[in-house]
Amino acid sequence: MLKSAAILVVLLFCIPAILTLAYLPSFVHPVSTLMIGRYATGKPVERVWVPLARIDPVLARSVLMSEDGRFCSHFGIDLVEMRNAVVSGLKGERARGASTLSMQTARNLFLTNSRVLVRKIIEIPLAIHLDLFLPKRRIMEIYLNIAEWGDGIFGAEAAARHYFRTSAADLTPRQSALLAAALPNPFTRNPARPNRAMHRVALVIESRAAKSGGYVDCLEKKAWWPF
Repeated sequence: MLKSAAILVVLLFCIPAILTLAYLPSFVHPVSTLMIGRYATGKPVERVWVPLARIDPVLARSVLMSEDGRFCSHFGIDLVEMRNAVVSGLKGERARGASTLSMQTARNLFLTNSRVLVRKIIEIPLAIHLDLFLPKRRIMEIYLNIAEWGDGIFGAEAAARHYFRTSAADLTPRQSALLAAALPNPFTRNPARPNRAMHRVALVIESRAAKSGGYVDCLEKKAWWPF
């Protein structure tokens, strides 16, 4: 049984490692485990893959500034936010999430959304591996095409069409901010019908995106591979 368990653990890490390399080319359009689960059970999936160049840059900046302000400078995990989360936990305070975009992308690609400790433990090395082999721009491209924005709604293009009847390329700064504000809980936050609290969050995100400057430099770097 120990041997079988060891083999299973190796496979759990080897499969994502291989798939990460397969996701390097821009013509590969990864799907999330949630999408696979819906396909397997016959549930509808709305997703139209679009390259990052066809997503309004303000949406990428809004998501980055809302979800992971140090995305361009960390190596898959944000040690500053992790330390803050630990300190808050030790003080008995509600810890702010320390999940980076790399961690969220790794989770969506390879794991489930279950809130168990073992998932977090596995998620960290997967995020580091993802950040090591994929450029930041590619990670953002994948994330914006697999993020869940509602029941069966995956990716920026599907979300833009569903909520605003437009394309991801034509989103306004306010629409981009509302989509970013919905990400932490897309089942209770509707970008097309935001409540007062969501409006306030979107205003902050819109302001941060407009002043993002050097925080988003990595999104401007083109891929180094020829395909």
